[in-house]
Amino acid sequence: MNIVSNLTKGFFKENPVLVLALGLCPSLAVTTSIENGIGMGMASTAVLIGSSAIVAALKKFIPGNIRIPIFIVIIATFVTIIDLTLQAYIPALSNSLGLFIPLIVVNCIILGRAEAFASKNSVFDSIIDALGMGIGFTIALVLISALREFTGTGSIYGFPMFQVMGFDFKGSIMMILPPGGFLAMGLILAYLQWNKLRKVKAGRK
Repeated sequence: MNIVSNLTKGFFKENPVLVLALGLCPSLAVTTSIENGIGMGMASTAVLIGSSAIVAALKKFIPGNIRIPIFIVIIATFVTIIDLTLQAYIPALSNSLGLFIPLIVVNCIILGRAEAFASKNSVFDSIIDALGMGIGFTIALVLISALREFTGTGSIYGFPMFQVMGFDFKGSIMMILPPGGFLAMGLILAYLQWNKLRKVKAGRK
């Protein structure tokens, strides 16, 4: 298997959020700021890498009829480690992400990679696949977060962009509320689809 393609396929071609439409709950719920998006992306990536490595290492010893409960136990172990680590060392981020850190246990991206890839491939390939999918997930969260933070508060990573440009606009609070998550994701998906169709039409000419 090509290592580069295995790593990079999750960035854009098979992006778990923007192409496969997986992991939408945390993508909509925690993306009120770029800091939250990066935090959730890195936490999910760590769980994804750890659980994929263990599943790939133990795949020959896991009975097929009870594989899903075992996968969930493995994932829950890594989620607990990440949750306690955040509480101990980055309590502000832990409080900001709240319940969505424990809910990584039921994130369909992580269970999906364990079932579709790690249970059928080597430990090394599974780690590369998990790293690529985790980076792709983080990219999607940062894109959505940046759009919501910029339009919702007028800032980027806490930096007041509109004030620096001399505008008094302080953002629309709707963008950092739940409807703003749907709107931001819809705008990004619409742009990606438009760009895809544009390239197809350009290729026909």
